[in-house]
Amino acid sequence: MARITRRKLLKLTGAGALAAGGGMAGILATGRAPAFAQTQTVHWLRWVDFVPASDTLLKREIVADCEKALGIKLNVETINGNDLQARTTASIQSGAGPDVICALNNWPQLYAESVADVSDIADALGKAQGGFYDEFVQVARAGNRWLGVPWTIVPGLIAWRKSWFEEIGVTAFPTTWESYREAGKKLKAKGRPLGQTLGHTFGDAPSFWYPYLWSWGGKEVEADGKTVALNSKETVESVKFAVGLWKDACDEGALAWDDTNNNRAFLSGTISATLNGASIYIESLRRPDNYQTEKGAQMKTDIQHAFLPSGRAGQFSYHAPFTNMLMKYSKNQDAAKKFLAWVGSEAAHDKWFVSQKGFSIGPTKGWKKHKVWSEDAVMLPFRDCADNAKFPGYPGPAGRQAAEVISKYVIVDMYAKAVQGMPAEEAVKWAHAECVKAYT
Repeated sequence: MARITRRKLLKLTGAGALAAGGGMAGILATGRAPAFAQTQTVHWLRWVDFVPASDTLLKREIVADCEKALGIKLNVETINGNDLQARTTASIQSGAGPDVICALNNWPQLYAESVADVSDIADALGKAQGGFYDEFVQVARAGNRWLGVPWTIVPGLIAWRKSWFEEIGVTAFPTTWESYREAGKKLKAKGRPLGQTLGHTFGDAPSFWYPYLWSWGGKEVEADGKTVALNSKETVESVKFAVGLWKDACDEGALAWDDTNNNRAFLSGTISATLNGASIYIESLRRPDNYQTEKGAQMKTDIQHAFLPSGRAGQFSYHAPFTNMLMKYSKNQDAAKKFLAWVGSEAAHDKWFVSQKGFSIGPTKGWKKHKVWSEDAVMLPFRDCADNAKFPGYPGPAGRQAAEVISKYVIVDMYAKAVQGMPAEEAVKWAHAECVKAYT
């Protein structure tokens, strides 16, 4: 057989390459295997987890399990949670990017026209695992169409130093805002303030300030989802009290905190309490000798968890939901759907769920029965957090308008402006006007 030169190989990469008798040469020239032999790849973008072991598990074992089970190569990319929204928007605008993006809060509502319908997958998973929490029905569905497959809910409770509260005569966590402020005032006088962010950060800020607003009877919109109702007596009173709480009891440097700052502050012993996921406690378990009390005990023995205090309108909570969206621009629709169905299955999800140690609640009610909840009494309060959780936009729907309001941090900024000196009435008027822009 005549020797095939490099120039001839390159010519054989055209449409007639295989028919020209140089099929193998054509394949070698292109540098890639025939299409029928290629492994499909799914690119999954998600946040950098506050439980490092879970990210390690995803990028090693789950990746390997996915390829073994489906023949699909999984590319897990993790970035800071506060960068996810900008990355999602850029990918949609360019028409290229990750096949699957794990969205936070009610962000799926913002991208309803840019995500694929995954109702068949979500409905099947929900039915098989005890039904999704109502919060997911609100934030991840539009009508009867699922905008993404529910992945998990990260609950937020107040982590608090039991011994420090006992030193000021408080043996049980305060149940009202008034008693919490009074305890915080005494703690701050001892150099141990409460720690709460008023920054633009996706988790701890809205998870605190939305329930705080509701507990006073405030709301951004009426139940009809159309009539903006933020400028009310109840909202103004909540803002005035927040200013006092902030000055009397809180670390006033927390205006710029993101979701990591309070973790570091708590574990370093500079704050006495903070709304957070279970990551503070889990980190204290992971490295017990690194985190100690001033008396030399392991800090893990001094951490307790409590629900937010009650206000005049009751006790409320909001816990951040995470939803895997299949992007409409993806060229790997079939492979991505197979991946979503597989990774959401009980068998595949269990390994990741266990690695979270209770930091995350399962997407369906069936996960409440998991053995992980019987392993540590300190973690047990997180198990039932999602049962009565509300959502951005409450008492209206968690639709696109509510997603715009939370994405712009309107409610958080209302309180931030007030603690920085803006009169409460003016801060509320400003926030009300911003909500009107979103809802009209």
